[in-house]
Amino acid sequence: MSKVRGVWRENSLTLIFIALFLLALVGQAISGFFDFNAQQRAHDEHAYSFAHYIFSSDFGVDVMENWQSEFLQFASFILLVIWLRQRGSTESKSMNEPNIPSDAESHIRGGAAPDSPWWARAGGWRTLAYGNSLFTLMLVLWLGSWAAQSVTGWRVYDDEQSQHQESTLSYGSYLKTGEFWNRSLQNWQSEFLAVASMSIFSVYLRQRGSSESKPVGAPHLGDTGDDPG
Repeated sequence: MSKVRGVWRENSLTLIFIALFLLALVGQAISGFFDFNAQQRAHDEHAYSFAHYIFSSDFGVDVMENWQSEFLQFASFILLVIWLRQRGSTESKSMNEPNIPSDAESHIRGGAAPDSPWWARAGGWRTLAYGNSLFTLMLVLWLGSWAAQSVTGWRVYDDEQSQHQESTLSYGSYLKTGEFWNRSLQNWQSEFLAVASMSIFSVYLRQRGSSESKPVGAPHLGDTGDDPG
């Protein structure tokens, strides 16, 4: 097997989703550009060049409001499944599995294997930080993209206010508006619904060959910790 084929085989899931992400982002940029300029012309306002549009707050807020909700979904899910359970779901740990596994089960400190990451073997704050690094990253990405949404949304809001000869708002005042919270909550609710749907549907439905599904013949309410493969 060639090196390129080896990299593809070992990373194909991530690579395909990155490609789909880029295609969708480009598609959003193009369709958003035409839609934005159509609205500008309808209101007798100047059109943007494509470069101007993709670096504008108008495009930025649309992108960021979706990104922040996705990272919120992952951050909340990663944290909540430590303590919460859904019997029979592939999205849940076993009903009898402890919230925090032992060092041996986590392969950290004295229970680390020879090939465990160094920070897992180091102990102290390094192991603590590494043991929470996935949630920490998702939390930082959520807060960062939410902050970016708030800034770009504020600029768009003030631009629209100025165009209509209406008063603008300070950044702090914008964060209290229904416009800002509508942008946030309309995405949050869809993410939480998606997680809830996957959690309960995976109890009763199957997709043969998918790691997101139990074996086709597995019992509905069997403990997922005992399911093979």
